[in-house]
Amino acid sequence: MTRSIKKGIYVDERLLKKIAGKNPLQTPTIKTWNRACVISPEMLGFSFGVYNGKKHIDVLVTEDMVGHRLGEFSETKTFRKHGGKMQKELEMKKKEAEITAAKGATAAIADTKGAKK
Repeated sequence: MTRSIKKGIYVDERLLKKIAGKNPLQTPTIKTWNRACVISPEMLGFSFGVYNGKKHIDVLVTEDMVGHRLGEFSETKTFRKHGGKMQKELEMKKKEAEITAAKGATAAIADTKGAKK
């Protein structure tokens, strides 16, 4: 559900106080737990450590991020891989292809050494 227009966008005032009057290049990473805060133009160039539930992820604010929320750039879930029988078959084919390529490369090296003698 979107935020009501009459309420306006949500920008954490404490976060704005932390960056007020500071140089973005000389300021260290600012840690925050407020993922719902909307990125405003004043935040450009600053680096924020946005908490994802386990650790702080560094987010460098650029022009394209203005209007989005800080939490959008700090993923909370890590994708490992899709599993199943089909995935295992693909991995086996890939390993077999690597083994045959390695054997072919060693055979080619042996042939060049034999030709030099």
